[in-house]
Amino acid sequence: MLVVMRGAGDLASGIALRLRRAGMEVVMCDIAVPTAVRRTVAFSEAIRLGQAKVEDQLARRAKNAADALRIARAGEVAVLVDPEGRVIEELRPHVVVDAILAKRNLGTTKGMAPVVIGVGPGFTAPVDCHAAVETKRGHELGRVYYEGTPIANTGVPGIIAGHGADRVLRAPADGSFEPVLKIGDVVKAGDVAAYVAGEPLPCTIDGVLRGLLQEGVPVTRGMKSGDIDPRGNPAHCLTVSDKARAIGGGVLEAILHFSPQLLA
Repeated sequence: MLVVMRGAGDLASGIALRLRRAGMEVVMCDIAVPTAVRRTVAFSEAIRLGQAKVEDQLARRAKNAADALRIARAGEVAVLVDPEGRVIEELRPHVVVDAILAKRNLGTTKGMAPVVIGVGPGFTAPVDCHAAVETKRGHELGRVYYEGTPIANTGVPGIIAGHGADRVLRAPADGSFEPVLKIGDVVKAGDVAAYVAGEPLPCTIDGVLRGLLQEGVPVTRGMKSGDIDPRGNPAHCLTVSDKARAIGGGVLEAILHFSPQLLA
């Protein structure tokens, strides 16, 4: 079964990992300069580096649709620079998953594939997708909506070990991102994680630097540029998060729910 995913950030990658482990072929599409901060668990890094590994799964950058299909059929995740998802029409996948997480629908429609799944707010099943999956931390995380829409974006990050908005690092100015620290570093509040246009980006809390943008990424003031895990375990930087696994389980449920018509 071929699945094309829009988005290749850390949550999308957690979904892709679950689908690969369930035996599906996965092709992912993302922008030319990805802005995922949890880069150690994001297949989008394959765009920059040529290949990327999340846990035990390898991904490779594909040149085009044919190359992507070859990579996917070999058991690896294929990653394309294709923000509009144009490859979908050429590949004609069984399933399309929109995991861009833009908090709104950026052009995904039910007509793109026999099964179309929207991840997070901005999708309404069965209007613009066959199913939508909840992404908000809490009781409903990973829930599949076959009718209805995920909880609207609150703009407030979910709570981890008592910390919410204060665990997210945001660019202090417009400019090029210049990291000082690296993902996995143990940090204290006040440590400088990066500079933007000469302005420091200090760590907001104590913990482990779980995410940080790569060098040279153009950012705007207030843009999410990193995050700190207050639980303080560096090993968590190298594994898919509980949130990503829950969402991945919801996507897998939705695919299996519709599998009789896919296999008919």
